[in-house]
Amino acid sequence: MPERVLLPGDPMRARLIAEKYFDSPTEVAKKREFWSYRGKYKGVPVGVCSTGIGCPSAAITLEELIRVGSKVFVRVGTAGAIDTQLRAGDLVVLTGAVRDDGTSKQYVPVEYPAVADHTLISALMRAAEARGVRYMMGIGHSKDAFYSEYPDMMASPEAMEMRWKALKRAGVIATEMESAALYVIGQLRGVRVATVCEIVGEPVENEAKILDRPRLDDLVHVALDAMTSVEL
Repeated sequence: MPERVLLPGDPMRARLIAEKYFDSPTEVAKKREFWSYRGKYKGVPVGVCSTGIGCPSAAITLEELIRVGSKVFVRVGTAGAIDTQLRAGDLVVLTGAVRDDGTSKQYVPVEYPAVADHTLISALMRAAEARGVRYMMGIGHSKDAFYSEYPDMMASPEAMEMRWKALKRAGVIATEMESAALYVIGQLRGVRVATVCEIVGEPVENEAKILDRPRLDDLVHVALDAMTSVEL
């Protein structure tokens, strides 16, 4: 695989990214939820590999890509808004992640921070501004249970509602399912990792609602422009 790799969750999205945004795309491998492709973007070798859903499979993806020589990674995914200023279609650049997952805790104690690579974060900001897209930068939240966004589906709806309100009051801007593990592993392995997501749900209050499918163009171009601009 190339040294620069995009990390979407959905295998079909990995194929779409390669076919639509790469020059001379070729399939590398397909196994379970892990579909990988390589090609070029503006003359720079790039790759894309799906991670599946959640931190466990994302951790496997990152560890194995590192073993074959990849060094710069940008997760391109979707997220639900927590900050009330966000709307569907906005981008969020996640500087860090609340480690509300199980995978990262098996690597390091919970006190260890999940922090993105600052060089990649700066590159993502510049790329978003150059493209003129609406974005917000801040701390994200990584969870294992997707349906925890629906408090009424949990054993203690009141406790879950309080949890979401606490995250909002703490300035957490959006929730997704992979960045905590990716950031922790990136720090441990000495590689660059950052996340940019498109908001597909309005702010989490008592119930999250998916409003739209990701449009991809802004998300992928911002990620590719940032990823190819940083030095290895």
